[in-house]
Amino acid sequence: MAKLNNAELHRYARHIVLKEIGGLGQKELKKAKAAIVGAGGLGVPVLQYLNSAGVGELKVIDHDVVSLPNLQRQVLFDEAHVGQPKVEVAQQVLGAQNSNTTLIPIYKELNAKNALEILKGCDVVIDASDSYDTRRIINRVCIELKQPMIFGAISQWEGQLSVLFGQPCFECLFPVKPQGELLKTCSEFGVVASLPGVIGCMMATEVIKLITSAGAPLRNKLLIMDMLYSETRIINTFTNPNCNVCC
Repeated sequence: MAKLNNAELHRYARHIVLKEIGGLGQKELKKAKAAIVGAGGLGVPVLQYLNSAGVGELKVIDHDVVSLPNLQRQVLFDEAHVGQPKVEVAQQVLGAQNSNTTLIPIYKELNAKNALEILKGCDVVIDASDSYDTRRIINRVCIELKQPMIFGAISQWEGQLSVLFGQPCFECLFPVKPQGELLKTCSEFGVVASLPGVIGCMMATEVIKLITSAGAPLRNKLLIMDMLYSETRIINTFTNPNCNVCC
């Protein structure tokens, strides 16, 4: 079990006084390893809050550089970072925010050839990508490695979130790749600035709950949030008996 030094005990005091986390839970966070695929709208708040929460190792995978339109919602970056790899900026900024954590930047695109090698050894994998194909790859690797997958998605004013671990899997929920209009990205559809922050923070909270065994994760459930009309729904999800990934 990882030990907490005096500075860490003071730093994480607000966690430690929570009966659902406590000192033991904070030690679990310190020894945990999480992989975040995507350092954009969702990945940024996930990274910021898992880093500040004291998750020991954060592996971030992204092949993109900071662009000016990112700054509308990706609050980790500023104008001086435009043109720089997101993962390298994240390592620099988050390292200054919490020197107790280790951030491993992987400046490449996750694909079917490298996903297993990159994601193995992690306690939890967070899908913060904006690609159906990437999510399928993550899902299949997580099934193979028996790792939990936190799934999040955003568009315009709406966000979705679920915790996937075994059955049902991502392809049970979304067996068919979106077509036509549904394939459009945030750059085409648009997204309100605060939405990725809200959904990303909820994803980070689910990770903390999983690592510390606090409360009940969103397993077998899909949370749908409509921020335009301030409505939230949670629907039950079910395993597809014909799924060729998890069945």
